[in-house]
Amino acid sequence: MALIELKDVSKIYGFGDATSVALDEVSLTIEAGEFVAVMGPSGSGKSTLMNVIGMLDRPTIGTYHLGGKKVSRLSANRRAKWRRDRIGFIFQSFNLLPRLTVLDNVSLPLVYKGMSVSRRTHKAWDMLERVGLGQRAFYYPRQLSGGQAQSAAIARALVNEPQIIIADEPTGNLDTASSRLVMELLSEVHASGNTIIFVTHNPELTRYATRVVYMQDGMIVHDEQTELGKVGRYARQVMYTVPVASEDDDLAGVSAMMPVLENRGRAEGKKKSARKRKVAKKKAVKK
Repeated sequence: MALIELKDVSKIYGFGDATSVALDEVSLTIEAGEFVAVMGPSGSGKSTLMNVIGMLDRPTIGTYHLGGKKVSRLSANRRAKWRRDRIGFIFQSFNLLPRLTVLDNVSLPLVYKGMSVSRRTHKAWDMLERVGLGQRAFYYPRQLSGGQAQSAAIARALVNEPQIIIADEPTGNLDTASSRLVMELLSEVHASGNTIIFVTHNPELTRYATRVVYMQDGMIVHDEQTELGKVGRYARQVMYTVPVASEDDDLAGVSAMMPVLENRGRAEGKKKSARKRKVAKKKAVKK
């Protein structure tokens, strides 16, 4: 049985002429333990899809099953409990509370769970050690680098030991080194058995995924399995701005350049002839 199953899911905002279709009859099945990258241009429906999967939003039409349970039949309290216990969220902007220490930020989900102070402090500290931030437990978010702040956000998402991690552009505000750090952490989490779904615009980050889903205009237009460490063929083809040149491309380029080179050669030949005539004329005058 699939962990996540969406069938003909649509999400429509607005009314009448102001209607906007964010998801258009999307069907998607994700098995437990997959590492799925979701790609697509801005406005293609990636974040809306994440919100539906994370039960932060409800589909207008269609069915969503999570762990074999039909989500639409769950009460609001039940959905909230499932979000708290089964799903960890990582956001592009970190969403750390500025007036709380890193340790308090990470332990916050356990407060809502009703866990005692000593237990939640111990669990949060262990999770910070896991992501390499044990020495910064009593720092405030403003005292962290971007990569460290996102690592703290990952620790907070993991502290409840959820089945699913949903990361919406987790490296969007980070430099290359920090992005690599965050993705390595997510890779370790995936190796522990978690299901990870992350949104990215960067084809290089799909090297960490086992599957790439490409969206456009609210629809899934391509879905491919990928090898760890390699960029998917479709992701490379669609998302890279610099195409990979083939022999045919080289030949086509040479063919296109030949008339230009010929015209340039003729022009240079005319200039040389004109210079020779000018020099010959000067010599004739001197004689």
